[in-house]
Amino acid sequence: MRKQKGFSLIELLIVVAIILIIAAIAIPNLLRARIAANEASAVASIRTINTAQVTYLTAYPTTGYSVTMAALGPSAAGACATPTSANACLIDYTLASATATTAAKSGYYFAVTNGTTATTPVSTYTVGSAPSAYNSTGVRSFCSVEDAVVRAFANTGTATPVATTAGCIAYTTL
Repeated sequence: MRKQKGFSLIELLIVVAIILIIAAIAIPNLLRARIAANEASAVASIRTINTAQVTYLTAYPTTGYSVTMAALGPSAAGACATPTSANACLIDYTLASATATTAAKSGYYFAVTNGTTATTPVSTYTVGSAPSAYNSTGVRSFCSVEDAVVRAFANTGTATPVATTAGCIAYTTL
């Protein structure tokens, strides 16, 4: 009898089957970990925006709170020569441009709205975030108002952030 070299087809199939079983167990855990990391980034970004809003209010008291994300950030990536009320340079360009019409930041879209558009200075704001791809980049949405308390709620599959103070206050605080 000749000595056999290498592996038989059955042995290779068993090894491939074991690798597929391990992958089937590991991939969902990897996706859940990525969703958790994206959600943590969204909460940190909401907190950053809250801090930027307070700083903006202090720097531009006649304007009040910022009514757009763009006003909190620079006018372009890497450009912030002189801060103004139109581009205060308080948050980075990636976060300032992470609105529903552009690229998401860590899988989330963000929006800032104000509750009192008729008054100047603007005395209220709502900041919201929503996953750009539900159940892939995140499953919860987050929001905050001028009290700076971050609130979370289960997203229903929409990529539109919460835009009202009443809508945000109704949710669970983190």
